Amino acid sequence: MRFPAGINLFLAPTVITAEIENMVEKDHERIAELVVPAQTGDREAFSQIVRIMMNDVVALTYRMTGDRDTALDLAQDSFVTAWQKLGSFQRKARFASWMYRIVYNKTLNFLERSKRATILDRMPEQSSEQGAGGNGNPEQALYRRELARYVLQFMESLPPQQRWVFDLRFYKGLTFDEISRVTGRATGTVKTHYREAVSKLREHAQRKGWI
Repeated sequence: MRFPAGINLFLAPTVITAEIENMVEKDHERIAELVVPAQTGDREAFSQIVRIMMNDVVALTYRMTGDRDTALDLAQDSFVTAWQKLGSFQRKARFASWMYRIVYNKTLNFLERSKRATILDRMPEQSSEQGAGGNGNPEQALYRRELARYVLQFMESLPPQQRWVFDLRFYKGLTFDEISRVTGRATGTVKTHYREAVSKLREHAQRKGWI
């Protein structure tokens, strides 16, 4: 199995546009096509799934752990587990939701073992393609970096369960039902975690004078 080099860490929330939504939907469709041969043992098909999803998974594990090497290790370990358990995947569900469930368990286990809660100490040397590329406007690039820092600073204060729900909703745009399936928590519990996280974000923003 091959893992791609040059992982980009997406730290700021994606600006959702119709074009981006279409790209995401095409990725889901492509993954659904690749899962079929991958479940029969086609390693190249699964490697293509890894290439499509790796950036998102690493970004997710980075925001949860704050360490680039750990984030990559967790992402790779999650994909290895996904390959080993691929036969159990039911195609009626989205592969991404099933994959996030594996990442969720791996990351929470790591946090419990290490008791690590700080995610602000280490900032990446490079931003994502969105943050680094864009239109080349220095002010907008600075704003994106500051926004990423503010959100990471806020997430530092959240307990792991709330942090995960907030991440999947705020960054990934998953529905509460999808987050429920990923985390194994009741939808009502997921909504409560998210409402509490948003309330804390509002309080945090007021204390920092952002609003």
